[in-house]
Amino acid sequence: MASEAKPLIVIVEDEEPLAKVIATHLEGAGMNTQICLRVEHAQRFLKRNFANLVLLDMNLPDHPGTVLLEEMKKADLDIPVIFLTAVNQEPTKVRSLELGADDYITKPFSYSELVARIRAVLRRTESKKDLHLTRNAKVSDAPFTFSGTTVHPQRLEIVFPDGVSEKIGRKELGILAYLHNYTGVVITRKALIHGVWGEHADLRSRSLDQYIVKIRDMYKSHGILLDDFKTVHGVGYIYEPGQA
Repeated sequence: MASEAKPLIVIVEDEEPLAKVIATHLEGAGMNTQICLRVEHAQRFLKRNFANLVLLDMNLPDHPGTVLLEEMKKADLDIPVIFLTAVNQEPTKVRSLELGADDYITKPFSYSELVARIRAVLRRTESKKDLHLTRNAKVSDAPFTFSGTTVHPQRLEIVFPDGVSEKIGRKELGILAYLHNYTGVVITRKALIHGVWGEHADLRSRSLDQYIVKIRDMYKSHGILLDDFKTVHGVGYIYEPGQA
């Protein structure tokens, strides 16, 4: 990612007028924003899009903010989280920080302080992570080709030969990147799971199959059968471009 790129801040706040005011201040400070009014909305957005930081309310209509934080950790989404909430009880603050929150700000708050603390968290986390989307794929990775398409990690997007682009999820990107990096090599299912999800991933093989089906279906909808991406029965997969 270019150094001048604006960080994307996801604002998870159910009071829409307040969320819009926060977004206006952050955008005035040189950031991009995405407002999510519910935890489930934020979960869907974060599953399919890269974000630099989540600004998270504690009391939301569908779930507490801690539920989103816990789900992010389970999904290995290494995105910093700042709680911005009216809840001022010390046990709640302590639990939130123990769960992995990077900061905790109580309402009412100063917008200048909010911007300063967001920037401080971004600086702290920048040195700890390199914009990983999955264990093996980063948002800063260069585009690569896969079966006649161009995959853009930065945009979580595939551009097909017909000129149409499609958004893809993080895991689908990680699978394509892993296959691309090991072109012509038989990859076991275990190696693919560990390569994309991490060595301690608890992922059933059937779930991997579902991601593979999604990839095949997307390519098929554009007239590409992915004949060069073969299943090696009882072992795993192999990607051999030009060998279909």
